[in-house]
Amino acid sequence: MTSALDQILKDIRACRICEASLPLGPRPVLIADAEAPILIAGQAPGTKVHASGIPWDDPSGDRLREWLGVDKETFYNPKNFAIIPQGFCYPGRLEKGGDSPPRPECAQTWHPNLIPLLPNVKLTLAVGQYAHKYHLGPRRKKTLTATVQAYEEFAPDLLPLPHPSWRVTGWMKKNPWYETEIVPILQAETRRLLNL
Repeated sequence: MTSALDQILKDIRACRICEASLPLGPRPVLIADAEAPILIAGQAPGTKVHASGIPWDDPSGDRLREWLGVDKETFYNPKNFAIIPQGFCYPGRLEKGGDSPPRPECAQTWHPNLIPLLPNVKLTLAVGQYAHKYHLGPRRKKTLTATVQAYEEFAPDLLPLPHPSWRVTGWMKKNPWYETEIVPILQAETRRLLNL
């Protein structure tokens, strides 16, 4: 018998809602299991992830795993992490550089029915400004930095993070408190929730 979660994952992987707007075509990338205690709510796959079909299979993923203090085996165990971006497919590039924002159709269409099927989630990691906007709504601060700094307001069930792309390097130099204060909390919560 197919569970509701299995069915929605099958439907998402067959989704073609915004096919005409996707430069590389649809290839929804996500991982979800009802037992996962941590939800990684990212933005959208990049070209490397689109090519492999594996979420966070790029340098951003390496940095995210470093922040979490986990190896790939732990990270890709669906019983540990549900990985549900705001947009499931690669959205294309901006003219000024960088990836386009996640297609809004994904979160609007799928998240309201998908996320409630993850009853064991104790911590949502909202990674990047688009995830902050979706998961925090009006509680989000005026800037990404202010939102990340206000992490205690969202505890214990949500932790806003910057996106771990190469662009975060300069931001981290300007905001050393992130690595000294927040990364240790993130690693401690990850260990606690995964019984590591």
